[in-house]
Amino acid sequence: MNGVFITGSNTEVGKTTVSVEIIKYLRKKRKIIVRKPVETDCDVADGIYVPKDATKLNEACSSGESLSLVCPFRYQLEASPEEASNHEGKSLELNDLVKACKSGGDKKFVFVEGAGGFYSPIANNSLNSDLAAELGMPIIIVVKDELGAIGQALLTINAAKSQKLKIACVVLNEMSTNYLSNAEALRSYTETPIVEYSNNRVEAFCLEIDGLI
Repeated sequence: MNGVFITGSNTEVGKTTVSVEIIKYLRKKRKIIVRKPVETDCDVADGIYVPKDATKLNEACSSGESLSLVCPFRYQLEASPEEASNHEGKSLELNDLVKACKSGGDKKFVFVEGAGGFYSPIANNSLNSDLAAELGMPIIIVVKDELGAIGQALLTINAAKSQKLKIACVVLNEMSTNYLSNAEALRSYTETPIVEYSNNRVEAFCLEIDGLI
C-alpha cells in the first residue's frame, strides 16, 4: 500500500490532532484518503455509533468518502477494540481491519490511523503492531512530550524495528508547554528522524513531515 500508518507510544498522545494537520497539508499535493478502521468510545446518535476521531480525519481529508468506508468498525464501550467487540458479541479479526484499510485504496495515498499505542490490542489476539506489519506501510510514531518521553520513544522504535517496519519519523507532541529537551536528547540516542509538533509550529512541522514521507 502507498501511504503511512500513524501510531502512538501510548493512548492519549494526540495522534488525531497530529494526523489532522498532516492530512490537511498532504491533500494539497496528492490524492489522499484516510482509514481509521476501528474506533471505540463512540457517541450514539439516532441509534448509530458516531466515531469522533474518524469524523475529524475524514473532514480534514475532504475526499468525499462516506464515514462507513473510513471507519467501518465502531463500538460504544471505552476500551480496546478487542474488548469492545467481544463485549458486543462480535469478534473483530485482524483480517477485517486489513481489508478495511485496503478497500478503495488503489492508486491513492492512504493515511491509516491505528487505535491506541503500538502494542495496544486492536482485534482478536492482535495488536496495532500486527496491523502495521500486515499493511507494510512506513509508520509515524507519536509520543507525548513529557517526562519519560525518551524511554517511551525508544521502546516503540525498537518494537517497530523488531517487526522490520520502516519508521518515517517520531513526532514529539508538545500537548502542554514545557521546558524539557527531549527532542535533542532523543536525537543523540537514535537515527530515526525526530519532528517536533506544537500549536506554534504547525507549518514548519508539516514541511518537515512532507519531506520525510
